[in-house]
Amino acid sequence: MKTFTSHSRTLVVSLGALAVLASGCANMTEAQRSAAIGGGLGALAGAAIGDSKGAAAVGAGVGALGGYIWSTQMAQKKAAMEKATAGTGVVVTQTADNQLKLNIPSDISFDTGRSNIKPNLQPILDQFAQGLAGQPNTEIRIIGHTDSTGSDSINNPLSFSRAASARDYLGARGVDGRRIQIDGRGSYEPIADNNTEAGRAKNRRIEIYLAERALARQ
Repeated sequence: MKTFTSHSRTLVVSLGALAVLASGCANMTEAQRSAAIGGGLGALAGAAIGDSKGAAAVGAGVGALGGYIWSTQMAQKKAAMEKATAGTGVVVTQTADNQLKLNIPSDISFDTGRSNIKPNLQPILDQFAQGLAGQPNTEIRIIGHTDSTGSDSINNPLSFSRAASARDYLGARGVDGRRIQIDGRGSYEPIADNNTEAGRAKNRRIEIYLAERALARQ
């Protein structure tokens, strides 16, 4: 008669927990559902790796965070960016999936209808670029946005060009351009009311994301 090892018991428990998670996801949002199932899959992966005491726990953390971790380096970068952007209107946050996000409004970044970087944005990008050459495990995304004024034929390429300008600026300061993904969302993802000037000003922005992969640290 076969007996269960502690590793086998952990695997069975993880499978059961995953089933409970799946059945309990009906009332969750898409983001909550993904995080919950990701956590369960991570725990299952951790259990399958081996018998080490923390394997399932580590796996659960990785799964729930979508593969990103909030390391000491990320915390230090956030503190540095908060200091560099103090009083500018730039919002620096840690996202739910452990990405560092910079929300940069148009009065700091670009003139209306233009994609060339304003002087006020340069020191912010300079600070962002510092140290990244020595952090090959990090990923960078830059996304451009516009307000709803004008047509898609104008806004879509403009938002992309703004992201490209920020990428090129970082590249000129030693950040490998192959690590930087860019996209332009035009006016499709507003964060404020486009019917007011204040709202349109908030919607004209770029967002810069920095993330560190957990698997790259193993």
